Amino acid sequence: MRTIELHKSVTASNDRDADLLRGQMRTTGQLLINLMSSPGSGKTSLLSRTIQDMTDVSIAVLEADIASDVDALRIEALGARSIQAHTDGMCHMDAGMTRRSLEALAAEHGGNSQESAGREDLIFLENVGNLICPAEFDTGAGLDVMILSVPEGDDKPLKYPLMFSRAHALVITKTDTLSYFDFDLKACMDRVRKLNPKIRAFPVSAKTGEGMEAWENWLRDQLRTWRSH
Repeated sequence: MRTIELHKSVTASNDRDADLLRGQMRTTGQLLINLMSSPGSGKTSLLSRTIQDMTDVSIAVLEADIASDVDALRIEALGARSIQAHTDGMCHMDAGMTRRSLEALAAEHGGNSQESAGREDLIFLENVGNLICPAEFDTGAGLDVMILSVPEGDDKPLKYPLMFSRAHALVITKTDTLSYFDFDLKACMDRVRKLNPKIRAFPVSAKTGEGMEAWENWLRDQLRTWRSH
């Protein structure tokens, strides 16, 4: 596992860089998925369970954090390749930073660009944990997935509408704790669908496995769709 230090992209247009990166990832047939959430929502737990369950799909993870390598080490312990990206205090990843993380992943596999980033089918970008900045910057991912945990409350779509508006899918984690928290699943989804009628929603518990099959089958479908275009 490597740790790389990232700084803000010096290129003029992040949107242009993101579109270019998406096109290159489509050429390789690898689907990059940007995971966004607040700290403690269960991103790493969700990824860990997904990696353990989806043995038919090869997975790598780009772990973006302001500091530490705790999450990357946890992912590598499961047998998946991981790169720890430190964002130099920045609260989000942009397309240039994502590209450099992919290049570091490729270097570990003997390549020199994201076009040879390894054998993986799915590459997850675990973005820096917060509900504001990551939603404002296109990372070049093929899919954006928002994670909301039950303990955070069902009112988050009202407070952070942009992230819910731009996500292709919403994973509601820690559903095994629903009986302990005042979380109205229906009210939450009604609020989300007003912002984003086409969003796919997956209530899951990485601890018990509840709902994981639907989430994982959706990932398989998205990978097939990505490769067919």
